[in-house]
Amino acid sequence: MTKSSFLGTGRGKVTLTLLCAIAFLDFIDASIVNVALPAIRADLDFSVQDLTWVPSGYLLTYGGFMLLGGRLADLLGRRRVVVAGTVLFSLSSVAGGLATTSGLLIGARLAQGAGAALMLPGTLSILTTMFKEGGDRGKALGVWGGVAGGASAAGVLLGGLLTDGPGWRWVMLVNVPVCVLVIAGLFLLVEGDRRSARLANFDILGTVLVTGGMMLLVFTLVKAPEAGWDAGRTIGGLVGSLVLLIAFLVNEQRGRNPLLPLSIFRIRGLAAADVTQLVAVAGIGSMFFFLSLYMENVLHYSPMKTGSAYLPLCFGVAIAAGVSSQLITRVGTRPVMVVGLLMSGGGVYWLSRIPVDGSYLTDLLPGLMIASLGLGAAFVSVTTAANANVPPEQAGLAAALLNASQQLGGALGLAIFSAVATSRTNHLVTGRTPVPEALTSGFSRALLACSIFLAGAAVVALRAANSRGESGPAEIEERTEPVPVT
Repeated sequence: MTKSSFLGTGRGKVTLTLLCAIAFLDFIDASIVNVALPAIRADLDFSVQDLTWVPSGYLLTYGGFMLLGGRLADLLGRRRVVVAGTVLFSLSSVAGGLATTSGLLIGARLAQGAGAALMLPGTLSILTTMFKEGGDRGKALGVWGGVAGGASAAGVLLGGLLTDGPGWRWVMLVNVPVCVLVIAGLFLLVEGDRRSARLANFDILGTVLVTGGMMLLVFTLVKAPEAGWDAGRTIGGLVGSLVLLIAFLVNEQRGRNPLLPLSIFRIRGLAAADVTQLVAVAGIGSMFFFLSLYMENVLHYSPMKTGSAYLPLCFGVAIAAGVSSQLITRVGTRPVMVVGLLMSGGGVYWLSRIPVDGSYLTDLLPGLMIASLGLGAAFVSVTTAANANVPPEQAGLAAALLNASQQLGGALGLAIFSAVATSRTNHLVTGRTPVPEALTSGFSRALLACSIFLAGAAVVALRAANSRGESGPAEIEERTEPVPVT
């Protein structure tokens, strides 16, 4: 049996389903708690300020440990690291679901994010190394991109259903049976790979610098709308994270066994794909946040109704992902990426025109469907481009860079666009504009900014690789200065 036919076998399809299930778990837990926050606050007596740590705590450790998770997968074995992350994710989900105090729930979310950071890069690198010839890789990445694109909407949907049904605790506890199946599937379907390095040679200093820098950056971005962009805490956090990340790059350039071999950025188009992901997620991720607030606070939708409003978007993403994976094999990733991002931007621009007395059928559904088709195409093509021609020994690192870009983009988008929405709303309320109109105007302005970011991502995408989803020798950009390698 040739590897090009692996996806056509029953084992190949089940393996792909398993890997996408892991990704779905990680992606969805970034958004599934959002509609449950009022119930969590009432049950565990959260303060308004501490409540923000329920979603933010996950993002903090998820983004902070992402690069470490990817490098550990390359060095210590992908399956081994993914299993360890899944165990941590499962145990922290149990702790969160059974939490009796606000501190326990926040701690569980921090641990859950760390587990997800160990799971996701290794999982994507398993996919790119198992499905790597002919059309297999393109189709597999197409399914992965569809899962990534639809997970945020699915998280809001499932969060609403669980909160209004068995209760908010099941937002956490629902992960446990899935994790058990995932661990069993990993041992049955994925071969264990040998470690390629000893922990004695691990880049401890680099790990401390990049993890500290990433966590401080995400924390500062998450808290910036509340503290203010001109606050000393915000400025100090941004400067501190910049210093740590610069120190990390200096360490990586000089170290003998760097955590991040800078040679990976010589792979043509990889950096552009990662930046495209960052800018696009800043726009599209924030869309879900502001639309959910609009539906619940202005249109007075229940959590279940708010979640159900995104159901057509999930179908649109799935359809677009399937079509796009076929288009990529014919025209390459770049055209699909650019068109998808422009469509997403157009859909979000439609949504930015929301009125106070909005109708779902005329004011929300058309924009959601346009955005969903573009979103499915964009995620598939960006994921394919970011993993194109990456050597197997750096597959985990490439996956970590892509997903770290996603987490930073999400935090950056919410920080910037929350400030935009809040500034507009406060200005109107001060002028005695009724609260519903002021809220709607703030959400509208933030969504308009989101659409501009998506258009900007399309411009950046012009520099990404134009891969057709096939593996091959890495295309290295020529440099006049040598870049150290491991």
